[in-house]
Amino acid sequence: MFLLKKVFQLRDKANPNAEKPFLEHLEDLRVLVTRVVVTVAITTVLCFTYRDQLMEILRKPISDVWEMHSANKLPASGELDADRWELAKTGSEVLAHLPEAMHESYLQQLSTSERDMVIVASTYRAAISLPAEKQKPYIQSQASLNPAQKKLLEELIVLKPDSIAGTRDKFKFMSSLNPTEAFMLSMKLAFFAGTVLAFPLLLLFVLQFVMPGLHQNETKAIIPAIAIGFGLFLCGVLFAYLWVLPSVLEFFYSYGESMGIANEWRIGYYLSFATQFTLIFGLCFELPVIVWVLVKIGLLNYELMSRTRGYAVVAIIIIAAIITPTPDAFTLCLLAMPMIILYELSIWLAWFDARKIKKAEAKEEAERMERLLANPPVESTEDLEPEIETDLPPLDSTEEDEEMDVGDDPTKEQKSE
Repeated sequence: MFLLKKVFQLRDKANPNAEKPFLEHLEDLRVLVTRVVVTVAITTVLCFTYRDQLMEILRKPISDVWEMHSANKLPASGELDADRWELAKTGSEVLAHLPEAMHESYLQQLSTSERDMVIVASTYRAAISLPAEKQKPYIQSQASLNPAQKKLLEELIVLKPDSIAGTRDKFKFMSSLNPTEAFMLSMKLAFFAGTVLAFPLLLLFVLQFVMPGLHQNETKAIIPAIAIGFGLFLCGVLFAYLWVLPSVLEFFYSYGESMGIANEWRIGYYLSFATQFTLIFGLCFELPVIVWVLVKIGLLNYELMSRTRGYAVVAIIIIAAIITPTPDAFTLCLLAMPMIILYELSIWLAWFDARKIKKAEAKEEAERMERLLANPPVESTEDLEPEIETDLPPLDSTEEDEEMDVGDDPTKEQKSE
């Protein structure tokens, strides 16, 4: 209730000519919530029809992490990449389960390069099962290997890539431990995409609620602001999706592997983490729009923001530490640094806005003075008549009465004679 009262006070301050009672504010809030719910519901249903494509898009960062991590453990010569190594491990797994008499028949079905990689993978799996001091002699003792294969195997036992087949698909597709989890994840993903798609309209509804009573020219000015706000939101989402999210996933994947922990992530936890991560970055990139609204309604100005810059930086770091999905300092810095830069940009925007207003006021004052000089006001004739001043003192009322009595009664004059 306290928060609602503060919001309603902001609305009245933004439009002092049309203050409303508390119940009318609640009615406007009900309209806002209804618009938001209906808009998000429509976009969610629309995005649900593309759930497979959305799942592939959101799964791409984790696939990139696996490929990058696998490539770091393969020779830098480029002879063996992550996909070829995965196929080689799969062929080696099949070969291990076939009778020895069928090995040659199976290998003949493969191309020359595929056959060589399957043999390398089988030899590698056998070598790493031996003690470290016996691995290299075992490789050199294999007469069926050519020098290039032996050199490749020596590099592999040093880099120690994964030898288990199917780790890519297991890591990419993950697991679902609940019968309804797949459907609920599809709905959650559709809701996330629908929110991103409907964000311009949501921003418009919120601005109309916070700043009511806008004139037609002011409404036209809000449209570019909404476009800029949506662009900032997309920049935040793309920044998190293309750069921050893969870096964070790579960090946690490598950290877990260095501690000997198998990275068998669940699809539900991953999607919740990824959607929350990207939405947080998108909303944080809306900082200039929020500051612009506060400047327009008079709660902030350039002088106040510039004077309290240090406190704002500390507040941004604290907020970033609270809202980030992970507790590490790396993610905190990735979120706090763009917010600090955007806050500095907001200060400059407030300065330009104040400068623009001052110029407009100065221009208006100059035009008013020009009009006054061109058409001076005409004084009335009453103002032009001079005032007659007399230096004679006013007569006393008793003296005036005596003079009137003497002048009016002639019998008194005769008696006096």
